[in-house]
Formats: sequence, structure tokens, C-alpha cells
Amino acid sequence: MKAQRLSAIKDVVEHEAVRSQEQLRQHLAARGFVVTQATLSRDIKELGLLKRSADGAYQPSSIEETPQTTALGTLGKALSEYLVNIEPVQQLVVLRTGAGQAQLLGLAIDRSRLPEVVGTLAGDDTILIIARDARNALAVVKKLKELAR
Repeated sequence: MKAQRLSAIKDVVEHEAVRSQEQLRQHLAARGFVVTQATLSRDIKELGLLKRSADGAYQPSSIEETPQTTALGTLGKALSEYLVNIEPVQQLVVLRTGAGQAQLLGLAIDRSRLPEVVGTLAGDDTILIIARDARNALAVVKKLKELAR
């Protein structure tokens, strides 16, 4: 439920100019998510949402603004919460998550800027990581397993 709610929050702020937590709460209620202000505040912090200076609307923080150590900590938390299975296939790494959780974990992987990773593709419950080569794919698997502990 939390993963779907976080995904809905991300979708709302990417497509609507939401300037307050109350507006965001109303958008979520329209999508079937009833949340308290405290829960919404925690979700905003977890997603790293910021307010734009131009209009005061929430927006996702950019990848460049995420410090590496914070990004790796967030990735570790996301892995421990969402990762179900991880499997290397030549220079690719396939990750399985619960339904609706792949995009959140994929975002955490992207923000961590792992040097072995060329890119990621995330669906509903599957993430494909493209590594630079087969050796780097194995290094990614090792690193993700360590972070997931």
C-alpha cells in the first residue's frame, strides 16, 4: 500500500501544480488514498520532494542534488523494503519487486549513480539494469545484495 501511495504522490506532483500538503492530500483522496498530514509529511520527505521557487509547487528533487552517501542509504532502504529477487544475465541484472514497487526502486538505483550501471528500465514489478559488461553486472549484484542487508 505504501509503495502505491508513494507512486501516486510522485505521479500527482509530476502532473499537477500542488502547492500545499492539503492539496496533495485531496488529490490522493480522489485516487483512493486516505492519509493523515503526518503520513503525508513523511512521504514527502522520503520522496525528497522540494518546492519550486517560481510557483511554490512540489517537485521531485533532481538527481544532481542528491548527495552520494544519502542516495546509497536511500537505495539500501529501498532494496531491503522492495527487492524480492536479483539475477545477473550476462551484462544485465534483473530485479523483481512486489507489484507497483519497481519504479520506486528504479529511481533509487538511478539516484545512487553506481559507476557500473549504464541505465535502468522499470516496469510494475521488474527492473532491468544494464551494466557496462558482465563483470560489472556481477559487481552490481554484489553491491545491491550488500546494501539490501
